[in-house]
Amino acid sequence: MNESIRTIEARIDELNRRKDTLHQGGGQDRIDRQHANGGLTARERVNALVDQDSFQENGLFAVHRCSRFGMEGKDMAGDGVVTGAGSIDGRLVHLASQDFTVGGGSVGEMHSEKIVQMMRASLKTGSPFILINDSGGARIQEGIDSLSGYGKIFYNNVMLSGVVPQISLICGPCAGGAAYSPALTDFIIQTKAARMFITGPSVIRAVTGEEVSAEDLGGPAAQMNISGVVHFVAENDLEAVAICRRLLSFLPSNNMEDPPLLEAEDVILPDKQLNEIVPVDPKQSYDVRDVIVRLVDRSDFMEVQESFAPNIVIGLGRLQGRSVGIVANQPSVTAGVLDINASDKAARFIRFCNAFNIPLITLVDVPGFMPGVEQEYGGIIRHGAKMLFAYAAATVPKITVIMRKAYGGAYLAMCCKDLDADRVISWPTAEIAVMGAEGAVDVIFRNEIKAAADPATRRMELITEYRDTFSTPYVSASRLHVDDIIEPADTRRYLAMALDILHSKREFRPQKKHGLIPL
Repeated sequence: MNESIRTIEARIDELNRRKDTLHQGGGQDRIDRQHANGGLTARERVNALVDQDSFQENGLFAVHRCSRFGMEGKDMAGDGVVTGAGSIDGRLVHLASQDFTVGGGSVGEMHSEKIVQMMRASLKTGSPFILINDSGGARIQEGIDSLSGYGKIFYNNVMLSGVVPQISLICGPCAGGAAYSPALTDFIIQTKAARMFITGPSVIRAVTGEEVSAEDLGGPAAQMNISGVVHFVAENDLEAVAICRRLLSFLPSNNMEDPPLLEAEDVILPDKQLNEIVPVDPKQSYDVRDVIVRLVDRSDFMEVQESFAPNIVIGLGRLQGRSVGIVANQPSVTAGVLDINASDKAARFIRFCNAFNIPLITLVDVPGFMPGVEQEYGGIIRHGAKMLFAYAAATVPKITVIMRKAYGGAYLAMCCKDLDADRVISWPTAEIAVMGAEGAVDVIFRNEIKAAADPATRRMELITEYRDTFSTPYVSASRLHVDDIIEPADTRRYLAMALDILHSKREFRPQKKHGLIPL
């Protein structure tokens, strides 16, 4: 026997040695450094994310082809990214996890090709795609090949958009062009140790002279509270993974499926506490989340972008086991008024829910759009129009509950009957009008009030008359703008019944490439 022909056992031993080396990424020293900085490695993140023993890796043996600028013969395990498929709660996902211990997780030709292959596999199989970001950015040594790789990732982000859920976890640096891929996905989860920005502090200092720290520029406080780029903030990698798993539990695997259906209650009893949460006095504030948690199953409400535009609340919950998207004015923050950021926040969420067959429940207590020069110059007209567009374009079941104030254009923007809401109900505390009684009286009866013997008394009389005439739900109900007026305690039962009825809803729209949402 030719001794140069090795036995199968020898070949298997070599395979195992190669795999063991590649699984070590950049080596133990760099793994220890990753742990010392409070982060998990790429493989540890994958193992924490997917169900045990469900991960099947692709592209482990990928090797870069760059031979310039010191790259020739340089080993880079898996080319700096771990890719493959696994399951989360028994449901298929495809994913990529960048490995900062290998070349700083830099993106080159093979690195991006591995990610793109998983994105295309996600599209073929109708399964969510998850990208765990931890990268120093483009691999400069590869030049245009690196930029081309980013372009392919961005293109496939758009191809997947609205077809399968896309979730980005920012667990380390995410700078430059790399930040645009997360921005093209549906949800971004950022850890407190991670940083995300287009241009870093040193570049900003050189170009504009501004001094800013990496934390203030790209930390989660900046990207959640100020820019609204981030949807969830996690303490660490493990919490980011837990948020991702919980989020997926509300979502379908693709746009052709309904979200998972969980067990429902046998009987829904009236909840008398709902009768007390919303004050009758329209000037008194309250936290709308106290209403939401009494409507959803087991008080399980997953709020999205909690710290951005807090005057509107959006998030996911379940009602009788069915996933629902909730949009609600928040009276405890600027009286729940709609402004530029609130309009953008709500419109994007509405469009996401519509894309993935998630019914929408809208809770209304809104005094109007935010007035002011800054809002007008900032484009409140076009931003507010995004909500009108999003609700009108949505074909999922749409149920609106008017709890208290519903004034003017903001009443329309919060999914009124004329925007094709399937059900509009109100509580007896609802006030539906062009504007509040006080403002309306001051406009309509200005001269009469001035001429009165007692202007203050006459004004109060007219306010009462206006409110009794126009600011009750009964006038709207008489014109069929409101389908029913119910006791607040019965809201959960009403919503559950309406969702059952509307579950088979089908709606057809004029054929077109796409509508042109205001930007």
